[in-house]
Amino acid sequence: MPTIDEQVEVLMQGTEYGDPQIKENMRKELTERLIEAERQGRALRVYCGYDPRKPDLHLGHTITMRKLRQFQDFGHDVTFLIGTFTSLIGDPSDKDKARDQLTRQQVEENSRTYTDQAFKILDREKTRVRYNDEWLSPLDFADIIRLASNFTVQQFLVRENFDKRMTEGQPIYLHEFFYALMQAYDAVAQEADVQVGGQDQLFNILVAGRKLQQGLGQRPQIAIIMGESLPGTDGEIKMSKSLGNDIPLLSEPWDMFGKIMSLPDKAMPVYHRLLLGWFPKQVQALEDGLRDSTLHPNNEKMRLAHEIVSIFHSPEAADAARKRWDEVFRSGGIPKDIPQETITAEERIVDILHRRKMVSSIGEAKRLMEQNGVRLNEQPITDPTAVITLDKLPAVLQVGKRKFVRLVSNGS
Repeated sequence: MPTIDEQVEVLMQGTEYGDPQIKENMRKELTERLIEAERQGRALRVYCGYDPRKPDLHLGHTITMRKLRQFQDFGHDVTFLIGTFTSLIGDPSDKDKARDQLTRQQVEENSRTYTDQAFKILDREKTRVRYNDEWLSPLDFADIIRLASNFTVQQFLVRENFDKRMTEGQPIYLHEFFYALMQAYDAVAQEADVQVGGQDQLFNILVAGRKLQQGLGQRPQIAIIMGESLPGTDGEIKMSKSLGNDIPLLSEPWDMFGKIMSLPDKAMPVYHRLLLGWFPKQVQALEDGLRDSTLHPNNEKMRLAHEIVSIFHSPEAADAARKRWDEVFRSGGIPKDIPQETITAEERIVDILHRRKMVSSIGEAKRLMEQNGVRLNEQPITDPTAVITLDKLPAVLQVGKRKFVRLVSNGS
């Protein structure tokens, strides 16, 4: 087992608080808590919460999961918390307007696959899975008043996003204040020693969570705030499902491989650092090699894509994705293993694309057609009313560079 100093060095790696003194305080508190836990013969209680606002997690979520895995590897008690109650409101932390409120049915539907996705990083046998409606649902109005009395309105209004909305005359709804209160109660209910989160959770964890624990007679949790966010496929903006620049953990190996290959070259170092856990010297060597051309960007990206697909699927799936990539982009051909769809009557091409989930909507199909992004037998289809008839089959329908389907008739 690593020494406490070695554990602290690993666990604090990659954290950022916007204030060197806060970081030093968290390092000191973590060291003291580890010493105390070792003396008492217990593990630290560590958790991170994930709100099922959408049905799938993406690569950006795995940064906090990897930090949880480090705690697991050091023998600590890790909880993967699914925010089945908090997600009904939605975290306003990084939003310039109120989120839409979900129904309980939507939340339950979205959360069904969360644990399977998480176990791509976390140890299934060592992970405690909990749902925060377990302790938030039973609270009555008197409980809420008692919890809220630990905070002032001013503490919430100084938050950057609320302050910005106040300045711009944008509404701040009362229910948005309660998200931080509910997340703070998550820490109380679990008697947490440590909470892990991203930069957008700084107030919720460091201020609200710690203050409520102290107000209710508990020792305040240590905040492990990850300092760097994973950029999306644009290489610029934080990966987000709502922005459409995400790489879902549930995406097919070929799609995941292709999205990584589409990353701007400048995003490669941060992907190596945050997803593969490369040390600074390794990242520096990569940057130097790309700069002096001793490393070819496409080759390095190919290796990165292969490693990431191997992690979230399997080495075999990564091999198949790379082979398919070579078929399409190096030999200019069509993959051999594309799915097949039987057409029984004349049908609009946009309807086929939507039914096959090659596009998210009919509107997207039409936009892609305008941009020459839809092809039939390698010829652009620009007319959104275009149809496929049985006499034109078999045929290969293609969207973008990575999505294909072979259309056949019953007699093909």
